[in-house]
Amino acid sequence: MSMAQEKTKTRPMTMIQALRSAMDVMLERDENIVVFGEDVGYFGGVFRCTEGLQAKYGPSRVFDAPISESGIVAAAIGMGAYGLRPVVEIQFADYFYPAADQIFSEAARLRYRSAGGYTAPLTIRMPCGGGIFGGQTHSQSPEALFTHVAGLRTVMPSNPYDAKGLLISSIENDDPVIFLEPKRLYNGPFDGHHDQPVVPWSKHPLGNVPEGYYTVPLDSASLYREGRELTVLTYGTMVYVAEVAAREAGIDADILDLRSLWPLDLDAILASVRKTGRCVVLHEATRTSGFGAELCALVQEHCFYHLEAPIERITGWDTPYPHSHEWAYFPGPKRVAEAFKRVFREA
Repeated sequence: MSMAQEKTKTRPMTMIQALRSAMDVMLERDENIVVFGEDVGYFGGVFRCTEGLQAKYGPSRVFDAPISESGIVAAAIGMGAYGLRPVVEIQFADYFYPAADQIFSEAARLRYRSAGGYTAPLTIRMPCGGGIFGGQTHSQSPEALFTHVAGLRTVMPSNPYDAKGLLISSIENDDPVIFLEPKRLYNGPFDGHHDQPVVPWSKHPLGNVPEGYYTVPLDSASLYREGRELTVLTYGTMVYVAEVAAREAGIDADILDLRSLWPLDLDAILASVRKTGRCVVLHEATRTSGFGAELCALVQEHCFYHLEAPIERITGWDTPYPHSHEWAYFPGPKRVAEAFKRVFREA
């Protein structure tokens, strides 16, 4: 927990409620913060993350934008350069591509190309991943594309507590932050077997969220489950799949929730792998050139002589995202547990 925290009571929140609370807290604290995007004003967003904020803060602080992702991000860059702190929503991560040039060529480079004269303190929220049977245009996990671009920060929370703290940190940061929100976790953690939560957030320890201001650092991982036999490097929805898989495989796994993909908490990764001697990398996105490849390379470079077995990588398939077969596409507990066991067989 960050030192930057107010004394405040906690209450159960879903991830949606935690994200809304973060924006509410920051809109109240800083008049330079504005929230906008497609349907985020009166309607409250397609997932209701901004519900009630326009009524509370008015249409000049929380407002709807045309269906133009490029225009949304371009306007946010200009606002940020002139002193505002915009928080924009791209309705689905799949829709960011029309804004790619604005994100990659303008927002990410503004501080550098202006020699520090201007910054782009904008936060771009994007629901990502599967879980709603949205098919190829509503279910992508494009995090690797953002981590490749110098000048961007990329985060993906796995629970309401981190979601709120990371979003507040993102809004306060002077550089552009890509804030990816796993849709499958909006209302509770899943086990990957079906579309029902393992446990509602109200009964999950990470679902108890402070009502006031607090931050979570943008460059730190979180040890979700401590173990000594195997390190699992993962983030987002797959944190909970890893937990179920470890239990089913009977393996004492160290599950590291990266939560900040870039900057990456390399110290936490190396400490865990050096402790366990075995490593599995797990993510929902497609395998080839996915972010897991970078994780494998870093572990290989820094922990080669500590490894007792080859690094395993479990991911989504290298295929267009399936519509009706998305639960076969996801790495589920059975497939992950088999990979856990292979790490020991190949030792």
